[in-house]
Order: sequence, then C-alpha cells, then structure tokens
Amino acid sequence: MKPLQISAETAVKLAEKLGVPLENLMHMPQHILLQKIGELAKEDAGSADKPKS
Repeated sequence: MKPLQISAETAVKLAEKLGVPLENLMHMPQHILLQKIGELAKEDAGSADKPKS
C-alpha cells in the first residue's frame, strides 16, 4: 500500500486533529481515513449548531 497523496501540511494537521502519529496517518487505508474525517466533520457541525453562552 502506498502512502496517502496529501501534502505534508495537511498530514500534520490531520494527525493532530485525529490524535494519531503522523506515520500511522500516512499508512492508514484511505477508506478508514475518510471515515475518521467524516466523524470529525459531524463533531464540528454538532458543536457549531449549539449556541454559545
């Protein structure tokens, strides 16, 4: 399996956001990475819907 075709900057930001080591992120299967990104998007959308006090 070849590493993901994403920029270094994107890889670093994703690794931080997902809480995984950069090397693990680069060798993660694409379908799993897309699933995790989808989960992050749902969390962000959920927090954006809540009014700030």
